[in-house]
Amino acid sequence: MSLRSRLGRARSAFAGQLRGVRSGSTVDPAAWNALEEALILADIGVTTSADILSAVRSRADDEAVDEPHIVLDLLKAEITSRLGTADRSLARGGAPSVWLFVGVNGVGKTTTVGKLGRMEVGSGTSVVLAAGDTFRAAAADQLALWGERVGAPVVRGAEGADPSSVIFDAVEHAAAIGADLVLADTAGRVHTQGNLMDELSKVRRVAEKGAGTVTETLLVIDATTGQNGLVQARRFVEAADVTGVVLTKLDGSARGGIVVAVQEDLGIPVKMVGVGEGPDDLISFVPTEFVDALFDIDADIDAGMVE
Repeated sequence: MSLRSRLGRARSAFAGQLRGVRSGSTVDPAAWNALEEALILADIGVTTSADILSAVRSRADDEAVDEPHIVLDLLKAEITSRLGTADRSLARGGAPSVWLFVGVNGVGKTTTVGKLGRMEVGSGTSVVLAAGDTFRAAAADQLALWGERVGAPVVRGAEGADPSSVIFDAVEHAAAIGADLVLADTAGRVHTQGNLMDELSKVRRVAEKGAGTVTETLLVIDATTGQNGLVQARRFVEAADVTGVVLTKLDGSARGGIVVAVQEDLGIPVKMVGVGEGPDDLISFVPTEFVDALFDIDADIDAGMVE
């Protein structure tokens, strides 16, 4: 299935707005307003949308062009440029490498750990899963099911146990069996008076006390929450030394522009995106493919999408 199809509402909503602009003979003031509305509705953010269009208008003026298809090409190029050429690979160090997954409850951290575990095991990496969200028994049970599916051992503790100790044990177990990678789920909240951000900082420190090295701290954000998700994300970025973002549920949101907003607001690259409920629907984020899909307004529209 193509990325265009997998983006679902994110693509169809944006493309629908762009088709209206392209149907005109020139890009007049009404068309510029329509483009700004399209960017804002896509959840790129008011300030960033204005900045993007200012850059596009300046270039259009410099090149003396007002043809809709050319202006849309300039817009596409500007968005692609803003996503940049950041390194979006997932870093490895000495074995075992540790990837921590952080974020509020409900964004899909545990599912992301499981899907990425499946991907890594499928590529020949030996993986240990760490059930560090000890405040929700359901999270540990869910991760145990993923472990069974993908053939990866799961280290878990008693409900309410110290999350740091569970992840430390997982790292030591990985070292003992010669595993390459530990994927560590973490809590989205705590049941004590302790601060979640302090807890996450402790988890990272403890994870590196033994044989492992934390090479990625991946912030998981639910794309359907849009700008509200960014408010929460800033706290994690400040406290957890985040190295990359995983955007889940991108297929279920009309707010595909949140990818751009994350890059602009947080300054941290989106490395993976979730584009479906299936076990293989977590994919690497490639900016050019993403922008090409959003601007693919000539392709046939799938049933149920905006005409």
